[in-house]
Amino acid sequence: MLTWFWSLMKPTASRRCSNMTNKPIVVFSDLDGTLLDHDTYSFEAALPAVKRLNQLGIPLILNSSKTRPEMEAIQQQLNNVAPFIVENGAALVVPVGCLGNKEEKVVYFAAPVSDVLMQLESLREEGFAFRGFQDMTVAELAGLTGLTEQQAALSRQRTATEPLLWLGSNEALVEFEQRLQQGGLQLVKGGRFYHAMGQYDKADAMHYLLKQYQIRYSEKEVLSIALGDSPNDLNMLEAADYAVVIRGVNSRQLKFTVGKMVIFSQGMGPVGWNGAMQPLLDQLTGRAPTID
Repeated sequence: MLTWFWSLMKPTASRRCSNMTNKPIVVFSDLDGTLLDHDTYSFEAALPAVKRLNQLGIPLILNSSKTRPEMEAIQQQLNNVAPFIVENGAALVVPVGCLGNKEEKVVYFAAPVSDVLMQLESLREEGFAFRGFQDMTVAELAGLTGLTEQQAALSRQRTATEPLLWLGSNEALVEFEQRLQQGGLQLVKGGRFYHAMGQYDKADAMHYLLKQYQIRYSEKEVLSIALGDSPNDLNMLEAADYAVVIRGVNSRQLKFTVGKMVIFSQGMGPVGWNGAMQPLLDQLTGRAPTID
């Protein structure tokens, strides 16, 4: 729990604060079930901490399985102009003005979605049972996810990944995953769906972007915070200086493979996001909250 984390940190908190106040901070966050409520997709409860990041000049990098059109809509709602990472790390979008860019920059870490769909269709013909986004109508996908039809249409505009519902047995799922790996792909468990994708993850784009920020800040060390709630967030969380696990339907499935201090939120979704970020920002910046 969060209180457990702070009790462990208390003996060295003053030293850590004094060391970290002069270091630039970058925050990476998953969306569904993390910054966004799992059921309503609302981020309202997280706004106090989000606004505080804006006031402190700390970039909030959205790093999600969502598509670029979906994330651009959320960026606009959040008044967020920072870079963002789409489709579980498939591509990084750096808007005009970010990191000194005079024009938009897009960095791809994945092969096109046509490669993924081709392999999936071959496996379907062999008898593996699943239903992907491209198999569903917009209305069907909206009913399944709780998105509006407009939002569901944006979620189907994928460049490198295919979310799917598994319809077969657990034994067949293991074989399905192995067959994808043999073809150079992987199957990653997200908040609602499995994601068939190439051999990359959210941490690849994160590492690339952190290097760009380090260059931007004249080779100064950059502190990273990552927040997530599902297995597809694990590598991103492990790559950060501070990992924040947001309590949710899949958070207990996260199994860390590296020894590090992890913050576990008490609240779920955006409530937990705000509740975990506020005291962490207190510690790292040495400042009291400026947003109620």
